[in-house]
Formats: sequence, structure tokens, C-alpha cells
Amino acid sequence: MKITFMGAGSTVFAKNVLGDVMLTPALRECEISLYDIDPQRLDESYIMVTALNRNINENRAVVTKHLGVENRKEALRGSDFVVNAIQVGLYEPCTVIDFEVPKKYGLRQTIADSNGIGGIFRALRTIPVLKDFADDMAEVCPNAYFLNYTNPMAQLAGYMQRFTPIKTVGLCHSVQSCSRGLLHDLGIEFHEPIREKIAGINHMGWLLEIEDADGTDLYPEIRRRAIDVLNGDHTDKHDLVRYEYIRRFGHYCTESSEHNAEYNNLFIKAKYPELIDRYNIPLDEYPRRCVNQIARWQDERKIYLTDDVKHERTHEYASYIMEAITTDVAYKIGGNVINNGLIENLPREACVEVACLVNKNGIQPCIQGKLPEQLAAMNRLMINVQLLTIEAAVTLKKDAIYQAALLDPHTSSELSIDEIISLCDALIEAHGSYLPKYH
Repeated sequence: MKITFMGAGSTVFAKNVLGDVMLTPALRECEISLYDIDPQRLDESYIMVTALNRNINENRAVVTKHLGVENRKEALRGSDFVVNAIQVGLYEPCTVIDFEVPKKYGLRQTIADSNGIGGIFRALRTIPVLKDFADDMAEVCPNAYFLNYTNPMAQLAGYMQRFTPIKTVGLCHSVQSCSRGLLHDLGIEFHEPIREKIAGINHMGWLLEIEDADGTDLYPEIRRRAIDVLNGDHTDKHDLVRYEYIRRFGHYCTESSEHNAEYNNLFIKAKYPELIDRYNIPLDEYPRRCVNQIARWQDERKIYLTDDVKHERTHEYASYIMEAITTDVAYKIGGNVINNGLIENLPREACVEVACLVNKNGIQPCIQGKLPEQLAAMNRLMINVQLLTIEAAVTLKKDAIYQAALLDPHTSSELSIDEIISLCDALIEAHGSYLPKYH
């Protein structure tokens, strides 16, 4: 078995995924191929993975490294699984551009990696790279599974599944942590295993049902406590946007409040700056995290690059998917797949996040039926932008970029039509060679 890790310079994440592989008996005697375009980060990850292989895997795996576009096919050749964790344009220059250019127009963001103007342009600079990956995979490993962890998830996984022949699923941490994080934050005691039903789209999958181990419906207490928090002194609370979802739309969603604050036209408004304090919305949060992470890495690298680095298996989906396909022992995930009727009241071509069964037959999505209409409506606001962004990437039509931005709820609630067109043009110019030529 061969596993290729694209974007292996993401050393911490590579440790989690590949360390998990080495701790899985059915996977540990594999070839691990590390690929990146940054020589220093690739070397660091190679040192770390090699040490892990020695320390927790008795050198059962064969670890190779491959630098640069010219070696990409060799990195992929014969792969069974390809894990994607690239970030095109990194923090500098591209993430800085995604925040600073819109800010000149008065448009503020929190994370900007999934939807909104930042998500649009992150997708536009990443999809061409994924096209190159897919072309190479079709030639050298056509049967491999592409496990995508890169954001914007719905646009990237949606593109890969609709416009390439590569078997693809999008994977996100937020489904796994959603229910237990909510119960913990609200101080609700529960007994494992809890039963939950989650369906929707990435970063806005809806917690539709949640029961304790004894079958007790936990939602009535969740709703009561969330509304109590909103009505009380909540200056120290961090999840108020999602609690407001519970109050106004009846359900909690999978991804954080800082993400969801910018997914609609309800919370970040120049005309109502008091909403920022009321909901504890951290503007410019992602750049702040990037700066802190870059600084922190200087200390962390000493830990990850030591000879005695160790690992304990995490809850990341990747190794469990590989294990289920390899052993035919079924496993359930929350995966991002093309809708095709899985959720009746969302567009068929949308990329949705639903329960999937994984076994030797691959990744098999489960039919979910209809969402409550108010939840489907919220999802459709994001899906509109996602589908137009994919269309822009495929057709290279500049009008599709404009249309995606014009229909984005947050962008269109803050800026005029002319301002939005001007902003898109400014972002296209600022991103330069990170984008293809649009007409």
C-alpha cells in the first residue's frame, strides 16, 4: 500500500495522519510518500516521519520525500490513498491579501477560508493546483482515493468530484467535535455513546438530533441552556453566534461561531458595530492565528524534530478510512460528497456533508431526506456562492467571480454592486500569478 501526503510541510498535521497510519496494524507496512514545494518544511517533516517510523512502527514503513512540481508524478505514482493538506499562497502573501484588500473597502472578516470574499479567492487559487493533481493522478494512480482536508472544503471537494475522475471525499474536524464540544460548553452531563444525526454542508452541517446513551433527547436542555447564556452575562462566552442559531433557527451547527459570523448577513455589520461585542466576534482572527502559529512553530519544531518523537492515535478520519477500505471492517464518517439527492431540498450538484459508510466498496453516502426548511435556506445561501466559484474556476469567466461575490450574503450586505466589482478586480490584481488569467 502507498500513501502520498500532499503538502507534507504541514508537519503537525502530517504527524497526526501518518502517526495514526503507523499505529494501525493493517496499514503500518506501507510506503509513505511526502510531497511539498518548500524544501525546508519537507525536510523537517521527513525527519519527523522517519523518527516516528522508527519509534512507534519498528521501521515497518518505507518513507520517501519528493520536492517540487517536477517530482510530483513520482510522489503520486502507484498511490492507494492521497491526503491533501496544501495551502496555496500560504499566510504571506495570499491570506494577508484576502484580509487587507477587502478591509480597504470596509469589509471585515474573521476566518475567510471557506465562504465570503476570502473563501472565493482561496478556492480560485487552489482549484487550478488540484486540477494538476487530478491530471497526474489519472495518469499514475487512477484508482487512488483523494482525501481532501484543505479549505474551502465544499468548493474543492465539489470541484474534484464533479470535474475530475478521481475518487474524492472531503474531510473536516468539525463534525467529530461538534456534539461533545456543545455539551461540554453548556455543562450538560451525558453518557457515551451518544447518538447524533448531522447533515448539511461543510462548516454548516446541522445537528439535527442528539440523544444520550439511554435514548434521552438532549436538545430540550441544550436549547434551554443556550438561550439562558444569550439572555445572561455572556462576556466570557465564545460560541454566541451558534447559540443564536439555536434560538432563531432551532438547531446548532458544526463549525465555530467565528466561522459562522461571516457566513451570513446577520452579525458583522458596519452599521451596527455593537454586534461585534454582543456576540464576541473576533475580527481578523485567522491572520492572528497564523502569526501565533508561525511564532509557536519555532518552539514546537524542537519537539517534533527530536529523535524520540512519539504519537498516540487521534480521531482524524484518514487512517480509519484507509483501514476500513483495506480490511472491510465498516466505519462511519461525516464526509463531503456531491449531493445527488442525498438531501432532498438542496441542489443536486452541491457538495454536502453527510454520514457515509466506509468499507471495501469505498465511501458510500447515506440518504438524509429533507432538512428543516430554515436550515436548508441557510445552506443554500452558501451553496449559491460555492457553485458560482467552481463555475468561475472551470470556465475562467470573470463574470462568474463577480456573481459569486455579489451573491455572498456578508459581502453584498456591506458593499454596493460597484464596490464589489472593484474589490474583485483589486483581489485579482493583488493575487497576480497565484490566479489563472480570467476573461
